[in-house]
Amino acid sequence: MLPSIAVVILGLSAISALPHDPIMRKLEPGLRYQYVLDGNGVPHLTDLWGTAGDLANAARYNPATDNVYHLFTRSNPSVSQPMVLGNKALLNNNFDPSKLTVILIHGWIVDITGILGTNMIPALLAAADVNVIAVDWFAGAGGINYFTAVSNTEPSGISVANFITWFNSETGASLNNYFFIGHSLGGHQVGIVGRNLGGQVPYILSIDPASPGWNFKPERFQKTDGIYTEVIHSNAGLMGYLVPLGDVDIYPNGGIDMPGCPTPMCSHDQAVFYIAESMRTGGFTSRECSNYLAAIRDNCNLPGSLKMGGLLPKTGISGVYRVDTNAFSPFSMG
Repeated sequence: MLPSIAVVILGLSAISALPHDPIMRKLEPGLRYQYVLDGNGVPHLTDLWGTAGDLANAARYNPATDNVYHLFTRSNPSVSQPMVLGNKALLNNNFDPSKLTVILIHGWIVDITGILGTNMIPALLAAADVNVIAVDWFAGAGGINYFTAVSNTEPSGISVANFITWFNSETGASLNNYFFIGHSLGGHQVGIVGRNLGGQVPYILSIDPASPGWNFKPERFQKTDGIYTEVIHSNAGLMGYLVPLGDVDIYPNGGIDMPGCPTPMCSHDQAVFYIAESMRTGGFTSRECSNYLAAIRDNCNLPGSLKMGGLLPKTGISGVYRVDTNAFSPFSMG
């Protein structure tokens, strides 16, 4: 009898020695902890190794019911019209399907009142008579756990694509009249949305898509996610993605440290201000580079040029570009 008791005791000891919340998945190899910026540029020390609890938290997020879509137009420029997938009662006459519809997707630990929404909504409505739909996926991205937010990025993107398909069927809008803009985690999510719409969105603009947790993820932004895809790199290799991802990749000021920015957090967000200005006033003429290293080193001697950002896609153009900016508004040098 004693040997049996000993086996039981040893078994219980082994169970008690197991970690309470075991590691289930790593976002990428290397260091487990690193600082990551939220959607307002605030740094947080994050764990890039996901536990069973992290996966359970991600599973509680249901983007089909948790995501809210806020419509802004020149008829309601400051008070949104909230919409949710499948609820016809929330649709009203503010939306005009004949006009360009711009989809905005924010980053981590913010909602539509973060840096992307507060800058891009008024800039877009000042620039043109458009529909702006700001995707609020705070239920999936609002927690302090970065691993969970990364895990929720793809399901949210799939759900946003489902919303657009439903919304178009209800309003008569056409996918040919859409423009997507995303920042940080949202910079990858706009690609996921476009991918799940068959790569047929005319223009997708990704603003400094996040680097931590995305360097080895096949779900990251891809140039085939839309008909024309443009990526802005403003903190490349740190908070933002280093290498080219789109048809056109632009590295303002070399893509790492922005003038007037004392920290990587500021540089990561600074491109949002550039793009907002590009909507209002144009400018930001960039020079073609042979590759992204030439853009970083300011060694761009190719004859091509294009305008960064703006409302219109540059369909058919590809390559790497660099543009230099002022440290303060107005940021464009021309």
